[in-house]
Amino acid sequence: MGRRDRTDGARKGDTKGDHVAIDTNETRMARIVECAETHFGQPVVKVTAPGGAGRSSFRLHLPDRDVIATLRPNFRRTHLEAFVLQSLSRYCDDVPQCLGVVGEVMFQSDVGLRRLNQEIMRHDKAGQVDLAAQAVAGIFRFQEASRKTTLDEMMPHLGVNDDWVNNFVDAVIALQPYSAGVPAQFDRTAACLAIAKPAQQFVKWDCRSGNAAIGADGHLRWFDFEYAGMRHGAEDFAWLIGDEAWPLDPDVMVDVMIDAYDPNCGHDIADYLEYMSIYLTFHSAQRLKLIVKEVRKCGWLPKEQVRQYDDAGVHPDFAAQICKVGCYFSAQSRITAPLSRNFDAAQRSFLNILQDSTSLQSA
Repeated sequence: MGRRDRTDGARKGDTKGDHVAIDTNETRMARIVECAETHFGQPVVKVTAPGGAGRSSFRLHLPDRDVIATLRPNFRRTHLEAFVLQSLSRYCDDVPQCLGVVGEVMFQSDVGLRRLNQEIMRHDKAGQVDLAAQAVAGIFRFQEASRKTTLDEMMPHLGVNDDWVNNFVDAVIALQPYSAGVPAQFDRTAACLAIAKPAQQFVKWDCRSGNAAIGADGHLRWFDFEYAGMRHGAEDFAWLIGDEAWPLDPDVMVDVMIDAYDPNCGHDIADYLEYMSIYLTFHSAQRLKLIVKEVRKCGWLPKEQVRQYDDAGVHPDFAAQICKVGCYFSAQSRITAPLSRNFDAAQRSFLNILQDSTSLQSA
């Protein structure tokens, strides 16, 4: 069973008043099937779990089509997600169609079996860049679509309180064991001020590559909008580029961003990339912190398992990749530049672990 941890959880701990159902998987599935058969007027032929049995979403196989049914522990997020999909899908084709909500169960169109985090590994470098361009363009399109809606009036503002900003920036402490500590030249106050941006743009949040898929029509669509809200806008791209299982180098992704950039997003491109670089620095530290935590609990995992279940990237190669991302983007801003050497040292540490494990396997 996979672990879905949003390391940048802007509403972490915000569960007051949540309805948490205590269900077994069998009970949950029975509730979903009953709702589906009533809603669609067809029998459910088969139920499968794309992300594992412990997840919130199931693929329902009806006689004439497949649909995705979602039953989350927090019904408010389910209804909010339905509202987001209904709003965005009026103006773009880069998200699922909401097919209705019955009680606490949301039905949405099936966007495809070829999840981006696995599909991209089947391509050569040119094909990977093309898929990355599609993914980035899709994010810009659904953000543009959001500006034609009232989502800015309805959605929660993410990461706006001081506690969240402080926790986000303080993730750099996770780098200390791999180097001589966080440099004295690092200005934490300036970093916090740079991260504390006003919430002006709809963001999906959690745009890791496991949350997009290519459909039978060849179109890439993003799904899983339960944590959506308002923030700067660049955070969605940070989630993609800062996905430790994402195989493209950071400089390549910057080129993709420049090519796809939407000048109507409300920011000068230089300022936009500056903020994204700063944000990605701390996002990378957050991801590394999560990886180390999971390694201590259960050890390293095979890459294939991480991608199949959209787990945290608990593999030394993935840990090295997120350090590489952090090193590159921290160097792009004077605010975060002192941290580059910390990321570089951490990357070398994980590459040594990878080399040692490879040597043991070949011995």
